[in-house]
Amino acid sequence: MENRFSELQSALSIELVRILDYWKEQTVDLAQGGFYGRINHHGIVDDSAPKGLVLNARILYAFSAGYQQTKQAQYLQMAQRAFKYLCTYFYDKTFGGMFWSVDATGKPLDTKKQVYGIAFCIYALSEYHIAFESKEALVLAKELYELLEAKSLDKVNGGYFEAFTQGWAVLESPQLSKKDQDSPKTMNTHLHVLEAYSNLFKIWPNKKLKISIVELLKIFKQSFISPKGHLYLFFSEDWILESDSISYGHDIEASWLIWEAAKLVEDEKNLLATKQIVLSIANAAKKGLDPDGSLMNESNTDQTIWNKERHWWQQAEAMVGWMNAWQLNGHPENIETVFDSWSFIKTHLLDLDKGEWYWGVNPDYSIMIQEDKAGFWKCPYHNTRMCIEMLQRLN
Repeated sequence: MENRFSELQSALSIELVRILDYWKEQTVDLAQGGFYGRINHHGIVDDSAPKGLVLNARILYAFSAGYQQTKQAQYLQMAQRAFKYLCTYFYDKTFGGMFWSVDATGKPLDTKKQVYGIAFCIYALSEYHIAFESKEALVLAKELYELLEAKSLDKVNGGYFEAFTQGWAVLESPQLSKKDQDSPKTMNTHLHVLEAYSNLFKIWPNKKLKISIVELLKIFKQSFISPKGHLYLFFSEDWILESDSISYGHDIEASWLIWEAAKLVEDEKNLLATKQIVLSIANAAKKGLDPDGSLMNESNTDQTIWNKERHWWQQAEAMVGWMNAWQLNGHPENIETVFDSWSFIKTHLLDLDKGEWYWGVNPDYSIMIQEDKAGFWKCPYHNTRMCIEMLQRLN
């Protein structure tokens, strides 16, 4: 086993650099500033594409975390570039918060305030501060936290609303993307608010922030986790379930993110109970595993309807999620699932010719060439974070 761990550690060290080098070499927009908004599957740059908040926040996270792991000065420069662009072009100086998108030249395009995107800014700004001790980044992360608590927190039913106008009026249609259901509250947004608040708490152990994290954990335990261990996804304002979908990638991702948050704020007794909960989620996610080592996309709750695409992000989260489960219970099948996941990634997702990872493969293993290599949703987040998390855990 020790040899297998050593080989995996070596491979992931190489892969981390390979991914970050792609973003450093292929995505920098020298003409208009920041980073390109889109590069298609074939490597063709669309220099007129809008630039999304999620993409730019995740770039900031990736180079900040990547610098901490590798200490390569080139990643410091990329992180500084991302930080400057985010603060200069996405920050709303009038109403506060961050625009959802800007055009290719940096002018505000979609000025709505999507909580999901702002959460990723808090996450990335916190990582930037961890890496470089940036006081400016910490000040902005705190400001965005206070904004979400003041504007997005549902003070009647609990939890966070999805989206707002530029001036912070609630949007009637808060849908995150065309692939998502149009519901006022979602598990996905709450998961990434939890992730963001946890990263901020590491550098700012504020009592109010701790309470926010504790309340988010309660919401997950009371509203999001089904009796079978899967996560419910879409809800009304007053927590009526509006969907019967299961997302296996979100199941396994949530299992380890919940555990990381709980370790920061829960006492020993509650942490023991949370351990059993996250293991039950990881176990439920195995319903989406294929014998080839991959994690399939989605099904409905009775598993009569399947989406068997394998996207890049699910496979990355599978590695961390089942590594975390193995660290918690030592069951051999969990660590074998980690190795199986990496085998699938190497075989089907790494683009060793043009760089980075493919978006995913279809059920017949053909590459999903209609999807981007870099873009609004294809970002250096899940795969760089997987490499870093795994390297730290393997150590």
